[in-house]
Amino acid sequence: MGRRTLVNARVIVTGATSGIGRSLVVRLVREGARVVAIGRRADRLQQLVSEVAEPDRLTTLAVDVTECDACSRALALAQSAYGGLDILVNNAGLGGIGLFSESSPARVRDVMEVNFFAPVEWIRQSLPILRQGTKPLIVNVGSVLGHRAVPRKSEYCASKFALHGFSDALRAELAHDGIDVLLASPSTTASEFFDASRGQKSASDGKGGMSPDLVADRIVRAMQRGQHEVIMTVGGKLLVWLDRLCPPLANRLVAWWG
Repeated sequence: MGRRTLVNARVIVTGATSGIGRSLVVRLVREGARVVAIGRRADRLQQLVSEVAEPDRLTTLAVDVTECDACSRALALAQSAYGGLDILVNNAGLGGIGLFSESSPARVRDVMEVNFFAPVEWIRQSLPILRQGTKPLIVNVGSVLGHRAVPRKSEYCASKFALHGFSDALRAELAHDGIDVLLASPSTTASEFFDASRGQKSASDGKGGMSPDLVADRIVRAMQRGQHEVIMTVGGKLLVWLDRLCPPLANRLVAWWG
């Protein structure tokens, strides 16, 4: 990747009504981007319009990312409002907390649908218009748990591992098209994310984590610098490196943590 300016960049951000997605929209508009914000809650999207620095740089669409026509509607809106698309940010996500032995097939499928299959389909449909964009970029918001799995979040970890592997493969495939792929891997964030999860909350699920604003700042900086991946915290980086260098110790650590 080369360095990138976000001034007048045409961006779609999913999961924009709260947490990291909302903060990303605010920060991107501040940087001069033109954004289509996607979320399920129309009232939250309307509130977001009133909060950004330049409301004329923000267009919204209330839709569930898993709906069949969601991406085509978003692309049509980006085309009509801004004349195309330069950056797709797949941020919408669903938490999954609890013992796998107590989970249901529906829970596993829900998490995989939102966290993996939806981003894959949005990318598939966006590629033709991205190829016509300026310095096109795909940003997939994964998780440090897509590098190292932990107990009580098995389906969530699986979905983020899948997104991680897909992002790495896609980056190599699209290099000849000039389309970059950035994988952003936050650790725990203090947001509403796990409010939508199935199962029981634990002490590590969002309390005392990084603020969504700080995560968004790191992601935007990585976009501007042309990075392939960004892991947000020192703790996250240590966990990833510990898993690579001494898997048995990492196993004991996460077993104790869970």
